[in-house]
Amino acid sequence: MTTSTVTEQVREHYAAQARRALDGQMKSCCGTSGDCCASTDTIPIQALAALSADATLPDEVIQTSLGCGTPLELAAIRPGETVLDLGSGGGLDCFYASKLTGPTGHVIGVDMTPDMLTLAARNKEKVGAENVEFRQGYLEALPVDDSSVDVIISNCVINLSPDKDQVFREAFRVLKPGGRVAFSDEVARVQIPDGLRKNMDSWAACVAGAIGADEYAGKLGAAGFEEIQVHGTPGPMDLVYSAKFVAHKPQ
Repeated sequence: MTTSTVTEQVREHYAAQARRALDGQMKSCCGTSGDCCASTDTIPIQALAALSADATLPDEVIQTSLGCGTPLELAAIRPGETVLDLGSGGGLDCFYASKLTGPTGHVIGVDMTPDMLTLAARNKEKVGAENVEFRQGYLEALPVDDSSVDVIISNCVINLSPDKDQVFREAFRVLKPGGRVAFSDEVARVQIPDGLRKNMDSWAACVAGAIGADEYAGKLGAAGFEEIQVHGTPGPMDLVYSAKFVAHKPQ
């Protein structure tokens, strides 16, 4: 099993999810079966509404979310900031971020799947988010300039990458000095069995690629991040669980 094999299999899985959404057949997977990162930590719409004076989005856009949990509560996005979303999917977190950064700010979503970018463009038209743009690219080679963004968010995506060290190095590269990341992700409570590590369906379901929270934080530190915080506690029977990470690039 190679890195490219994992990437292609994951991309095709989420391309199929996007095509279902474009056909009006997909519902948000949070808290459901294994189509994506299922978790009890679902997106808290009411909490997001409290962050912004206008967090209302169409139901059909909300239903295209494939993440679980949200990094936005910890991202502390301010008006006028430039925000980058790693693995932006249908764009839901980008649209919420755009309401927090306001018309003077800018939000960039990066996704490797053309079908997801088509879905995001359709959702952007429905929402009317003029300060949001979507770019095709890999998290390991971001189509973003050095030191150009204030805050990076990601929602249940980095676990899908077989090269998380490179993802974190790229995030560090594109952040401005003093910038921050806020990631919501699936992490492993125990060592993932080799059988699951080699199972493509388990990769797409955010299980096979999950690593421990301490290892995740350690990789952030190795990439150069400081002030690393970890939020989230597993249940006693969880194989993987939702955790959130906040870290800063030094000034």
